[in-house]
Amino acid sequence: MKSFNQVIATFFGIGKIPWAPGTWASIAAVPCFYFLIDKPLIHFGVLVVVYFLGVYTSTKMEKEIGEIDPSSAVIDEVLGMGVAMLITPNVVGIPRWPFVLMALILFRIFDIWKPYPIRKFEKLPGGWGIMTDDLAAGVYARVWLQIGAWIVHWL
Repeated sequence: MKSFNQVIATFFGIGKIPWAPGTWASIAAVPCFYFLIDKPLIHFGVLVVVYFLGVYTSTKMEKEIGEIDPSSAVIDEVLGMGVAMLITPNVVGIPRWPFVLMALILFRIFDIWKPYPIRKFEKLPGGWGIMTDDLAAGVYARVWLQIGAWIVHWL
């Protein structure tokens, strides 16, 4: 039987999907955060809870299964996707869904590529490393999403 830690760290079992569990978790996170687009304070509060819950549960899961940074622990992708969607741009005349799709694509690129200093965060111990590198990838995605929105706005 899965422990509570594994249920949360695998985002209710999505991390057990054998092919691209991080991508599936990122996709599953989209509707969770989409409803918070116009509620930035609540959105930020949820991200704080997800971060610390993810640190705790993924650290415990590592110990339970005896594996460092298990690929099935995907709560970090949920966090990163939530960060990428925080205050999703609202450009007059353009629906928000293209920006959400862009957030998903950018987050996955930065999560996989891990440009500096994201790879360094991955080396933090336990759940801190699991969660913080995706937090940083989400920030990178969010910044580039905003740059894209500015470009669209000025075209």
